[in-house]
Amino acid sequence: MSPRTPAERLLCRAILWTWGLYAIGALYVAGPVLAWLVGGLAALSLYLGPAIRPDLRATGPVPPVIWAWILGMAVMLVALWAGHLDWGLGMKKTIKSSVGWAKGWALLALFPLAGAILPIRREVLVRAQCVLGLQTLLIAPVLLAAPYLGLPERLFTSPLQAVGGPGPEYFSVYLFTLDPASWTPRWQFYAPWSPFAALLGVIMVLFALEDRAPGWKAAGIAAGLLMILASKSRMGLVGLVACTLGPRLLPLLLRGWAWQVGAALTASLAVLGPGLLQAGRTGVTAFRSARADSTRVRETLQSIARQRWRDEAVWFGHGTVEPGPHLVEFMPIGSHHTWWGLLFVKGLAGFLALLVPLAWHTALALRDAARTPRGALPLGLLMTLWLLSFGENIEIEAYMLWPALVVLGIHAREMADARPRRG
Repeated sequence: MSPRTPAERLLCRAILWTWGLYAIGALYVAGPVLAWLVGGLAALSLYLGPAIRPDLRATGPVPPVIWAWILGMAVMLVALWAGHLDWGLGMKKTIKSSVGWAKGWALLALFPLAGAILPIRREVLVRAQCVLGLQTLLIAPVLLAAPYLGLPERLFTSPLQAVGGPGPEYFSVYLFTLDPASWTPRWQFYAPWSPFAALLGVIMVLFALEDRAPGWKAAGIAAGLLMILASKSRMGLVGLVACTLGPRLLPLLLRGWAWQVGAALTASLAVLGPGLLQAGRTGVTAFRSARADSTRVRETLQSIARQRWRDEAVWFGHGTVEPGPHLVEFMPIGSHHTWWGLLFVKGLAGFLALLVPLAWHTALALRDAARTPRGALPLGLLMTLWLLSFGENIEIEAYMLWPALVVLGIHAREMADARPRRG
């Protein structure tokens, strides 16, 4: 699993240096820099063709679904400009938001492009994630013991915050945080907050399940489970079950006996249905009440974003997030939900700019996962992105999601290579 090409070495070192970069508060800076480096390398490889050195040569043309990602993220930028123009936000804010696009939404096109074009093997990224998992397990005892040893929650905030970003938490080094609802410790590892760490744990598990070496697989799975459980995130628990089992059960749809079992289970719902429905309602209620304050704030933010989008800025949104009222603890309107955030900030244009490539890529992965094991990891990653989009803002977290985005590009290339050629 040793890297063979410059692109593989660059990406693997970036993964293996995750904790090191986090220790100096540099992860938020490293992600966009890496994206533009590998994206530019992919564009150069396409432009030079056979004139470039063999270990950087493009593996083929850009797959159609990758073009969809590129076009969609370009539409995001146009919608941003239109929203700023509509609301008269001025040149200074427009430039600042455009830089934010280059550090956020642009990554959803650059990393898949690099995975699709550059000679990168998914096995190398899988092993690098498992090594990161082992590092996490070695560091975890210090993090878990910190609140009980009287150590501070936050060690420091990096001076790299001067480059600009969504907030100081992206440049801060935490040992743990205290849940304001229960005042019990939660851990976020190398993520800016705990729920996001849980989804990164789900991604860790998905990668580890692909590793063929039992030891490395166990390390990756154990680290992912630790991140999910220690973060105390409801969303992480849902992702652990749905995103790992779903893609692996999908091939059963093509088997006759599975349909017969499904028909028998469906018929049994006539008797068991009411009890299962009540149990489901009870579970949903318990799930929502586990963090009632968080649920209330999220729902209120979404309601405000929905109403103001519909009444004030349907096509291109408001151009930027806005501080919310005291009712939502002054959380920004357009945060905590990718889709309502898109509608509020970039309108229907931005909403469709993400929906089309994400739905297209998901449909391709669904079809591939039903037919071959090759599609299990990409489908699981896409399901995680969907899940993340309903509780977080994908664009400001793309700097940590990039290994998943690169694998999506690799998968697009693999499907294109497997397609029968005409003539």
